[in-house]
Amino acid sequence: MIKINKKYEHLRQWLEQLPEQFGSIGEVIYDKRNQLRVITAPDGTLVNVKRYCVPHLINRIVYSTGIRQPKGLRAFTYPTRLLQRGIDTPEPIAYIERRRCGLLGLSYFVSVQSTMGHTLYEVGNAPAGSYEQLAEALGQFTAMMHDREVLHLDYSPGNILWDKDEQGYHFAVVDINRMRFSPVGIEGGCATLCRLWGPKRFIELTARSYATARGFDPDQAVRITMQARNAFWTRYSRRHPIEFPLEL
Repeated sequence: MIKINKKYEHLRQWLEQLPEQFGSIGEVIYDKRNQLRVITAPDGTLVNVKRYCVPHLINRIVYSTGIRQPKGLRAFTYPTRLLQRGIDTPEPIAYIERRRCGLLGLSYFVSVQSTMGHTLYEVGNAPAGSYEQLAEALGQFTAMMHDREVLHLDYSPGNILWDKDEQGYHFAVVDINRMRFSPVGIEGGCATLCRLWGPKRFIELTARSYATARGFDPDQAVRITMQARNAFWTRYSRRHPIEFPLEL
């Protein structure tokens, strides 16, 4: 099964062959349970292809029977909803899935490769004085998303892209298969900041900027954000090393 953005219908033949060619073309940029490759399409478009692994049995049944949409299909359909609300995310090109005996196997999400050159991982070891404007802009961007009833449930450093020019900071979100489209209050909104890397002050500044943009109490926003952050990173540190100086 394949779904193609009408704008990229001219790539159908290439997209239909992509699963067979995937392992031998392009450049691998992420390779864990799922794999990401950057590939040049026949028309010269630089595309990002995410191959989702075969789900575990229960999820395989859930996705195959339509109880819930597969991750790749959500990743293909959600960008349109974000772009319609003025939230930047890479343009979707196609969704491809393979099935065996009616059960979902490997699946692929193809999008235009973002031209933004930075992620928030860069803030992990940033010195004071280098991130204040970025924190303020990030808070405002997050507030804009939440005001438009878009909640990214994996709002982590690698999923927030940014650049800066003479107009200021610009952001885009990726890995958007886990989203919620509903009103966002102060508790849920601030809690999503808990996964961000960086100095404690960077998180606090982001939370204050977010609260100010939404008309919330900044002190309350900082309390909620830091409580959620402390809880998240305390749990995380029990199973994984932390790659930046963590201030709790």
